[in-house]
Amino acid sequence: MHKWYEQLGRQSDCVVSTRIRLARNLRDLPFPARMTAEQRRELNRRVWEAIREHMVEAGLPLTLLEMDSLSDLQAAAMVERHCISPEFAREREGRALLLSENESVSIMLGEEDHIRVQVLLPGLALDEAYALADGIDALLACKLDIAFDQKLGYLTACPTNLGTGLRASVMLHLPALESRSAMNAITAMVSKIGLTVRGLYGEGSGSKASLYQLSNQVTLGISEEGALSNLTSITGQILERERSARKSLDRQKLADMVWRALGLLSSARLLSAEEFMNLISAVRLGVYTEHLKVDPAAVSRLMADCQPAMLQLSQAQPGQTASMDAGQRDRLRAALVRRTLGPAAFGT
Repeated sequence: MHKWYEQLGRQSDCVVSTRIRLARNLRDLPFPARMTAEQRRELNRRVWEAIREHMVEAGLPLTLLEMDSLSDLQAAAMVERHCISPEFAREREGRALLLSENESVSIMLGEEDHIRVQVLLPGLALDEAYALADGIDALLACKLDIAFDQKLGYLTACPTNLGTGLRASVMLHLPALESRSAMNAITAMVSKIGLTVRGLYGEGSGSKASLYQLSNQVTLGISEEGALSNLTSITGQILERERSARKSLDRQKLADMVWRALGLLSSARLLSAEEFMNLISAVRLGVYTEHLKVDPAAVSRLMADCQPAMLQLSQAQPGQTASMDAGQRDRLRAALVRRTLGPAAFGT
């Protein structure tokens, strides 16, 4: 089965992916920061039993993974694929993950909250992603006593998630706006209406390859529908700005930039992660401005497969961890990119 990030969705020229995350807690257990090892096991058991009975008929076959059975490399690769948060990868003892085969659905147990339901879909798909997450939430609510207050809404470990417990976000590719140094102004603008702009891996991370995560910040005093409507509206405005900025770029200079990027990627023998991300961003722009005839799905796959842990994991034998330094990864990354964007990318 293809992973979600190997597929293309609506408005994929600017929207890489959509994410919906719901934070939920059980009423009779302390928040994860205060849980004992026994309580963590109890949490994992209850949630697994609550969802296992109905997940297949709901079209959601999930696999239960004990996080402390995974290596550091496997956990890091899951962060790179956006299956789990960096914090969840660092502190794995007693934690569990429910994961779908295409990795579009992941449920982290024992992160900051007891249950973090996450749905990831390609392109702009806020309504579809929320419907899927809401369906999972309904399955859990049928079997579990979820902590909820009539005034405050869903009770969460962090007050910023009180209310709906909903974080909705879209990952945007904004190279033209970035080239105009417009991102600071956009960040300031959206912050006034309850949204925030973050980097590739969410809070505390920086931007790479002109990728920015736009998400809601307000969860209290607003409905799920209101939050999604607000995010949809602002996303549309930013997309209009990006597309307008792309049209105003000098066509000859743009063509030179994207073809140079493709030429380097297609022939390089060494590629650092940073150089790769900068070049693949230019190629992605070239694809969607119709300068390059490269499969956009192949570009999406490379952006995941060329991350450091993913590269290293691809060389590991079953049950082993491949030892690899930065230079070895750079060679492996370049070889993978050449195979994918070699002569076929030039139409020869």
